[in-house]
Amino acid sequence: MKDLARFSGGQTNPAAHNQSSHASVQVRLITISGEEADQRIDNYLLRICKGVPKSHIYRVLRSGEVRVNKGRVDQTYRLKEGDVVRVPPVRVAEKSTQVVPGAEFSILFEDAWLLVIDKPAGVAVHGGSGVSYGVIEQLRAARPEAKFLELVHRLDRETSGILMLAKKRSALTNLHEQIREGQLDKRYLALIHGDWQNARQHVKLPLFKYTTPAGERRVRVQSDGQPSHTVFNLVRRYGAFVLLEAELKTGRTHQIRVHLASSGFPIAGDDKYGDFALNRMLQKSDGPRIALKRMFLHAYQITFRHPETGVPVTLKAPLPPECEKFLKSLEQTSK
Repeated sequence: MKDLARFSGGQTNPAAHNQSSHASVQVRLITISGEEADQRIDNYLLRICKGVPKSHIYRVLRSGEVRVNKGRVDQTYRLKEGDVVRVPPVRVAEKSTQVVPGAEFSILFEDAWLLVIDKPAGVAVHGGSGVSYGVIEQLRAARPEAKFLELVHRLDRETSGILMLAKKRSALTNLHEQIREGQLDKRYLALIHGDWQNARQHVKLPLFKYTTPAGERRVRVQSDGQPSHTVFNLVRRYGAFVLLEAELKTGRTHQIRVHLASSGFPIAGDDKYGDFALNRMLQKSDGPRIALKRMFLHAYQITFRHPETGVPVTLKAPLPPECEKFLKSLEQTSK
């Protein structure tokens, strides 16, 4: 059995660890730092007690076993610097542990506040949904000295490009506020097939998330879905293919992919919402055109205000070599 103290990274008593799995461990008293302040108590406990089911966390909150400054609080309480949190010894079933291999990725920007990387296609940003681990787990394993490292936003597994992580809680809070206020500008490059007409096209289609019978997360256009807005700018034509820049005005799951597919222009290589016959054709070379073995969607640019200075920052990630080579082969084909 594992206890909540072990999940939160605290030291356990070796003697107690060797006793029966039903033995109790000591209650932990944690003093909240400035970086940990201003978050809800439930979110804080869920973060420090990774692997403990949410139901356990909310049960000990409701029962009063979790206390702040010796008093009971509900799940909405926001922590303050200097608060002393009583963390009880909650036990959960032992899970098989898997060693996560540490990995570093191409770094576009890093300072004491932020880490921005160029994520390869085919790599998940976090574990779950059949994936044991992702970028965040690998970076934490590679940087055991890091006190705080959290994803600011997400990218689909099949999408390459800019991924931002916060190295301080205050940076994470600030950047999330920029996202909510529409101040963080993210742009992607997508390759489509078909007769795209407009130099600039607004697509506003509501998106609804659902789960397939196989348990796979999907999105479709539906009238009661979340309002979603993408602006597409024509970059260049390559014969029957068109390279588009996508500006995200909202940040819904699979937004660019579904907006394009629902408009009749699925992204080349998209195995969820794409033209499957076209994808099969693209996986094999044809004359000068080389094979495309991935989805052609790349997060190439991001603009934000630095969370410490407020100074605007623009970062770019070049197209991956396989995408550049594919475009060059299309140039040869269209001549």
